Amino acid sequence: MLAEIQVSPRPSGTPDAKYAYVDAAIAVIQASGLTYEVGAMGTFVQGSPDEVWALLRAVHEATLAAGADGVQSNIKVSQGADDAGPTIADLVTKFRA
Repeated sequence: MLAEIQVSPRPSGTPDAKYAYVDAAIAVIQASGLTYEVGAMGTFVQGSPDEVWALLRAVHEATLAAGADGVQSNIKVSQGADDAGPTIADLVTKFRA
């Protein structure tokens, strides 16, 4: 299963760390052990459906736990019936220099 998540916490961080709450969300993804790719406007993750759904919730909640007043998460999910859909690498490798 592939998913892309973009968290938009309010505010995005603290006066000393402009993107602290976004960084907290990305830290949860990094610690998950799943394959991921951070982009400028969101992060792709890849794993089993159970792993990905649990991670999406944890990422959303991490921004609040880090101190954000609120958060909106935009999520895109792709899953094949046999769960053998394309990987992150399948979709982006041909565009890498």
